[in-house]
Amino acid sequence: MANLERVTLADVQLMQGLAQRVTATRPDLVGSDASFGELAWNWGRGHAADGASWRRRLWFSGGDLVAWGWAFLPRRVRRSDGSVKDVTGAYLAYQVRPDHAGLVDEVIDWYDGTAADVERTVLPCAADGFALKRWAAHGYEPDPAALGDTGSWTQLNERDLTDVEQPVLPDGFRFCTADEAGPKAAVQAHLDAWAPSTYTAQSYQGVRRTEAYRGDLHLLVEAPDGTMASSTIMWLDEANRTAEFEPVGTHPDFRRRGLARAMLLHGMRLARAAGATHATVACLGAPGHPAARGLYYSVGFRKFTRDAPLIKAGTAG
Repeated sequence: MANLERVTLADVQLMQGLAQRVTATRPDLVGSDASFGELAWNWGRGHAADGASWRRRLWFSGGDLVAWGWAFLPRRVRRSDGSVKDVTGAYLAYQVRPDHAGLVDEVIDWYDGTAADVERTVLPCAADGFALKRWAAHGYEPDPAALGDTGSWTQLNERDLTDVEQPVLPDGFRFCTADEAGPKAAVQAHLDAWAPSTYTAQSYQGVRRTEAYRGDLHLLVEAPDGTMASSTIMWLDEANRTAEFEPVGTHPDFRRRGLARAMLLHGMRLARAAGATHATVACLGAPGHPAARGLYYSVGFRKFTRDAPLIKAGTAG
């Protein structure tokens, strides 16, 4: 076992390796923040601003990583509109290799010890019956706020890339890549789609540092006036021949014009040309968040699995 440390790029690469191994045998047990692409995205965009509030622990067997926990502790978040938000609770991302399932108890004990005085949340896979029982045994309960009609639980969607429709953009719009558009345009595209956001030029530098990032698979749609109206990053897991879209966003002034739909189709065709046979994308699954789900269903994705949000009260006060 490694000591408690900030999450490094080398750690992320180890975690991605475990994600690839679990994806190959039990993809339904890959957590919403434990996938190959999500790990790179989360570390890249957040390490500069939030890395000091991260803690991690790694478990090895015979030199192989078999489990990890990544705790996101309370912190102050500054957003692009100048607002500040205090995050008062803790959140855990984690993964345990199925043949070492018993380690989930050690992960839980570590998390409770690391964030014992604050409210704790976690998102185990709904398909992982063993883990759900262990979390319950440690006092974790279904999170009513996350499970509400406008809650924050995540649904993973998938499709194969055998037959991908030809994308069609409105007149005057065109596809380009981040390599072509440059860092400034790529960052602005994200900020426009997700405002207010914590994303910065430094965040993008972190994303580009990850081994999995490819500028030719970071796609944008340029409007006739030069605005980068829609964007997405594809993360290609060559071992499993899978492409993961994360994030996907469109400028508010350019929504409902079919841009994101065309971009996803274009991306899947590029992913197929790069060797992928399968694609995934996550979205909020609650009834009150139908937009992204409808978009993904319109290009052939279907629900594969989901997470089960749990919560445990803190002990402070």
